[in-house]
Amino acid sequence: MASLSFSSSVSSSTPFLRPSAFFLKPRSISRLPLVRAKIREIFMPALSSTMTEGKIVSWVKSEGDVLSKGEAVVVVESDKADMDVETFYDGILAAIVVNDGETAPVGAPIGLLAETEDEIAEAKAKAAAQSSSAPSATAPKVEESAPVATKVEAPAPAVAAAPATQGKVVATPYAKKLAKQHKVDINKLVGTGPFGRITPEDVEKAAGIAPAPKANVVAPAAPAASAATSAASPAKAATSFPEIPGSNVVPFTTMQAAVSKNMVESLSVPTFRVGYPISTDALDALYEKVKPKGVTMTALLAKAAAMALVQHPVVNATCKDGKSFTYNSSINIAVAVAINGGLITPVLQDADKLDLYLLSQKWKELVEKARAKQLQPQEYSSGTFTLSNLGMFGVDRFDAILPPGQGAIMAVGASKPTVVADKDGFFSVKNKMLVNVTADHRVIYGADLAAFLQTFSKIIENPESLTM
Repeated sequence: MASLSFSSSVSSSTPFLRPSAFFLKPRSISRLPLVRAKIREIFMPALSSTMTEGKIVSWVKSEGDVLSKGEAVVVVESDKADMDVETFYDGILAAIVVNDGETAPVGAPIGLLAETEDEIAEAKAKAAAQSSSAPSATAPKVEESAPVATKVEAPAPAVAAAPATQGKVVATPYAKKLAKQHKVDINKLVGTGPFGRITPEDVEKAAGIAPAPKANVVAPAAPAASAATSAASPAKAATSFPEIPGSNVVPFTTMQAAVSKNMVESLSVPTFRVGYPISTDALDALYEKVKPKGVTMTALLAKAAAMALVQHPVVNATCKDGKSFTYNSSINIAVAVAINGGLITPVLQDADKLDLYLLSQKWKELVEKARAKQLQPQEYSSGTFTLSNLGMFGVDRFDAILPPGQGAIMAVGASKPTVVADKDGFFSVKNKMLVNVTADHRVIYGADLAAFLQTFSKIIENPESLTM
């Protein structure tokens, strides 16, 4: 299982001194007696760039266990994998704040680490206070948003009424970025998130950036009839999808939520698609020869794609800001794999530099780790080109959705017998597969993709180079 070390903060009986304070101020002898307790908050780590919250799969250690630096403490489920989280410090696991099966946003405290047994009682009290503060922070918001006639400005008092987190400012990384961008003093905000955590919405409110609420605030200023109309409009939206009797609503898993987010994000990219039929008789013959040696068809296709990308680097390029694009120095082929409860794309890094047999071995290892949810972040988030193969299911053609941060994705259908005519008018039957490529039109143009597919086709139809 993959592992990651968490960072933590230090709390004490003094007004929340930073960890460095214990080392940088040894001269303050008169203050030393005040540092009686060292209680560190174990935060929910960010295990990937797309992770906003994590789920506690299981605590490896129990309350009261003595921990050593580098020791696994808890297993966290991210949007892609399960990871062992290790501790940076020696100490005692004094209290568990987020239990097995529960979720917490990135950066929220999930447990407390005490330095000695003397601080365990204080840590438990702090954990109890944090747990009790979470529902109280959200309760006023629910009560005030319930009446139909209440103005949208009503949630604002909930922000002010939310209890503070005992002197320490806890905010999401994006909230801190927004605060810096809009010059908002984050120390003066009171968060509405779990345990008083400051969210991006809190910063936007303080900065006066609230486009959605402003649109709704206009309605209460209108006559009562208008207010009634605006109140009825959400009901219409809710009934636009009638419920089917006996149906069951199933919430997204962490992985499914991440896939959903990425798919919606991909809609903002202008894409186009090009299909190309390729004869596979020679590839099929080669596959029969190398299959006993552990080579898979996926490895053959990934190797062929990597070799073609070497000759057409623009298809391996990436546009992330809409103003420029990057020629990636490595050719990392991500391959879509269906696993229980979701979809993941393990990455064959430097696929053009690995021989076919090593590539096949690497691919088998990645698939095993993916299905066990043990992939490291760099093993699923470093792809520069994606391959999706549904040929093994008999699918002859399909279109793939472009993953965010990549320039192109190839969809490979099944190889099927097809009647073809040669230049002399004679008919024959050959195995052909249809390849469809979806590409980012900001970077890749039709001629670029057509040239790439021609090269890919030549490699597939003359596959001897794949084994060199």
